[in-house]
Amino acid sequence: MNVTVVSVITPELEALWGHAHKDVVVKRGGPALLRTLCGSTDENDLLDQVVASKSLWAIDDDEQLIGFVVCREQVVEAIYVAHSFRRQKVATTLVHALLAGATPPVDAYALPGDRAMKSLYESLGWKARLLTMRGA
Repeated sequence: MNVTVVSVITPELEALWGHAHKDVVVKRGGPALLRTLCGSTDENDLLDQVVASKSLWAIDDDEQLIGFVVCREQVVEAIYVAHSFRRQKVATTLVHALLAGATPPVDAYALPGDRAMKSLYESLGWKARLLTMRGA
């Protein structure tokens, strides 16, 4: 598997980004995470923004794009792995690549109920230190 910083938006990346968007908006906390990721950026411009800021890393298996991670200001903001490649240590490989970089992440987001993502971070020795609760 190859992990690289994304510098060009390809149709393959746009398609995977679209799948990630569809997956996150239906999960508990997903819309709030998306708003956090966007900040003042329009949702439709988020992919352009993270690529321009060199905050998007992609992973491929020599044949196709299989996942990506958004990491800004030493925070892993989102990880997405194509459904057919899950449970194959793809997300772990992405995080390890970030940790080996010049400015490794020190924090990460995980959605409520996403046990797999929490387990990944815990396997690295990371501990939950903040839970945000919101009223209706």
